[in-house]
Amino acid sequence: MSETDSFIEEVTEEVRRDKLFAMFRRYGWIGVLAVLLIVGGAAWNEWRKAQDRAAAEALGDAMIAALEGDNALSRAAALSDVPAEGPGQEMLVALARAGELSAGGDNAGAVAALQQVAANGDVPEIYRRIAGFRALTLQTDMPPEERRRQFEALSGQGGILRLLAEEQIALIDIGTGARDAALDRLGRIMQDAEATAGLRRRASQLIVALGGEVPQIASGVADTPVEQ
Repeated sequence: MSETDSFIEEVTEEVRRDKLFAMFRRYGWIGVLAVLLIVGGAAWNEWRKAQDRAAAEALGDAMIAALEGDNALSRAAALSDVPAEGPGQEMLVALARAGELSAGGDNAGAVAALQQVAANGDVPEIYRRIAGFRALTLQTDMPPEERRRQFEALSGQGGILRLLAEEQIALIDIGTGARDAALDRLGRIMQDAEATAGLRRRASQLIVALGGEVPQIASGVADTPVEQ
């Protein structure tokens, strides 16, 4: 390589180096900002997780303390004073309070608490449906046809409450003297592939109590034998 070529290469490298340093001076702050954002985002995420964990622990401690009361109604009263932040915590407290009110014989109070959860659009749909179902089971003074209509609506929505709603409709049939309709519905519950062993057992016991014949369960539908 001649001296001229060597000189030209050195000059070219120097120009490239100057351009690179100029780019760093001009745009280097972007890289620094990106690093700060990544580090700051990670720190904020960890802080948020710690805050959520602390809030959950505080709620759990408060609910445990409230549930140490001597009777169901006093526990329900204590739960009403538990501070809850956000729809999720409010839902947990309301469901626990409804359970205590029901256990203490205050079905009206339990229904009100459950309906509050069912009407809260910020609560996930599955929990709203569960709360509505539970509230409906406690409203025994409602006219049978109205209860049937609402349980049929729940059954038509499918999901985990479908067969439980069918069971409640069968109980309404029994209460109104529609024995054959109840036996038919209970038999279909037992043969449903989604029915749990506990639900089949309850359906079997009702069929026997009504003097009906317990249907045979298809192979593969149930792993647990049904008591007759």
